[in-house]
Amino acid sequence: MKTDVLILGAGLAGLSTAHHLLGLGVRSRLVVEAKPTVGGVAGSVTKNGFTFDYTGHLLHLHDPYGKGYVLDLLKGNLAVHERRAAIFSKGVMTRYPFQANTKGLPLGVVVDCVAGFLETVHRPSGPSKRGDFLSWCRAAFGDGITRHFMRPYNEKLWQTSLARMTTEWQGRFVPKPSATEVLYGALADQNKRFGYNASFRYPVRGGIQALPDALARRLEPGVVRTGARVTAVDLRWKVAQVAGLGEVRYERLVNTLPLTTFLDLAGPLPDAVRQARGRLRWNAVWNLNLGVARPVVGDRHWVYFPEKKFPFYRVGFSSNFSSAAAPAGHSALYVEVARPGGARVDTAKLEVSILDGLREAGILKKRDEISTMAWMPIPVGYVVYDFARTPAVNAILRHLAKLGAQSIGRYGGWKYSFMEETLLDGKRCAERLAGVASARPAAAGGELQPLA
Repeated sequence: MKTDVLILGAGLAGLSTAHHLLGLGVRSRLVVEAKPTVGGVAGSVTKNGFTFDYTGHLLHLHDPYGKGYVLDLLKGNLAVHERRAAIFSKGVMTRYPFQANTKGLPLGVVVDCVAGFLETVHRPSGPSKRGDFLSWCRAAFGDGITRHFMRPYNEKLWQTSLARMTTEWQGRFVPKPSATEVLYGALADQNKRFGYNASFRYPVRGGIQALPDALARRLEPGVVRTGARVTAVDLRWKVAQVAGLGEVRYERLVNTLPLTTFLDLAGPLPDAVRQARGRLRWNAVWNLNLGVARPVVGDRHWVYFPEKKFPFYRVGFSSNFSSAAAPAGHSALYVEVARPGGARVDTAKLEVSILDGLREAGILKKRDEISTMAWMPIPVGYVVYDFARTPAVNAILRHLAKLGAQSIGRYGGWKYSFMEETLLDGKRCAERLAGVASARPAAAGGELQPLA
């Protein structure tokens, strides 16, 4: 089999690339996907009347083109939600973000947080020259907020010391309130919505699977092959071995698989690229979905848990995104636990500790019946932005570009991003392949380009 453009992975990045190539007149392309369905981790699984996603996949639409694209794909099947998020710590539920909403916490914690923040305003020290995330947190929020939330929560999520992480990922994701907002949020219930995700959209029906399904329907029959796992890629001879298809010869390659996965099956690679791959770090997200025989388990969309006594860092309530996620009289929720990438996990023991933690936090009641349970782990959950990441990724992408290969999206580009940006990555990739200049440069945080 031969194709001009071979695309590895039928997640949002791969499908978007294929769709935008069609619009640019490039018809010779093939998308291969190991799973039996499209979507990758931006997909859903149905079980016993519940629809479960791979954790919370919510649509944050900020780019004019991206917004129009998604609204067209999901026309008539999108609802807008105003975020209802909270933090549970010290036995208290407070509004998100923590740094602007300390009212209700023990008085000593509130004083510690406010005093530390005001210290950064009146006697700013500035971030360290090294530029690590821990120093940035202390300079931006003070010791109190860093100690009570920023450090414990983020180290629980990223599974690494914040002193080893850079700040290049956090610009849009970590809101910084003003001194007035910090003081007000310590004295009153502040309902201002901070951050990039203050509102979001989510499908009314079908879970987030509705998005990749809608995108796949825009492609010609035969362009996407599911159940077709790539087992090897010869970058020099431009040949991929694909289960069920045999040899697939291509002229240009687009990878959307996790960069580490792709490099482990691709070759030949020089030692420098192999060494760069060895410096990439990530965490895995062990996602447990629960169906509970109670109509309203929680009134929020999700809750953060910074304390070590809880194994999970976040719990979300997907039936609050869409009532269709659970049968009548039931609730659907997802629980996220982070572990270092590649670490073994005893899911039976973890399951017990999760249920105990949910009961301790008051989310589950003793009499609650768990009617359905589904583990949906994400082996590559979050890319760790340590000081080795960016030089390593740039070296890898520079080498791949010389061989006619691009690696894009959250996982192929080895970055922290959201679904709209992933769709735009596919658009920009298609424009590069078709030799068309993008209407505008990639937004900050877009996929890294090979260095000149």
